Amino acid sequence: MKNAIIIHGMPSKDEYLNPLNPSPSHNHWFPWLQRQLILNNILTQTPEMPTPYEAHYEKWDSVIAQFDVNEETILIGHSLGGGFLVRWLSENKIKVGRVVLVAPWLDPNKELSTGFLDFSIDREFPNRTEDTTIFISHDDDQEELTSFEILKEVVVGLKIREFDGKGHFILEHMATDEFPELRDYLLQ
Repeated sequence: MKNAIIIHGMPSKDEYLNPLNPSPSHNHWFPWLQRQLILNNILTQTPEMPTPYEAHYEKWDSVIAQFDVNEETILIGHSLGGGFLVRWLSENKIKVGRVVLVAPWLDPNKELSTGFLDFSIDREFPNRTEDTTIFISHDDDQEELTSFEILKEVVVGLKIREFDGKGHFILEHMATDEFPELRDYLLQ
């Protein structure tokens, strides 16, 4: 059975602890996309990753280990969630379905003190996926644009969907909680 997992990114500690904000897995376009995929018979999960403002790879890895990830699994990662998937796919040599990295962040300025993204990218990981696509907007922050350039240079077989005016693909940049371009891509 087709299934999907959407991995959120890294909010600031203040944003995360603010009781008026939704949890990271229920923010931006994630709930909308989850519902769209479910309506198309793709069981979709949006797990809450532990302490995302101070992410530890081992803790995030233990969350994804709870799921049956296989050749029918679609993996979607936003920002640090995209960086997590690049590391996870580099270190776990399993076959998966489609992979979409939305504004992936690889911490090019080495800001994370937890070692979350200290790894070597397996340049061949897309060979173990149905396809691997990056969604990037030209008006995103420089760190994401640098991460995109790193992936484009290192990884073999990436597909790229480029946008203008979507920023970091978050609610305040997109001015909507819907992401029909991503839904349509996943359902084609």
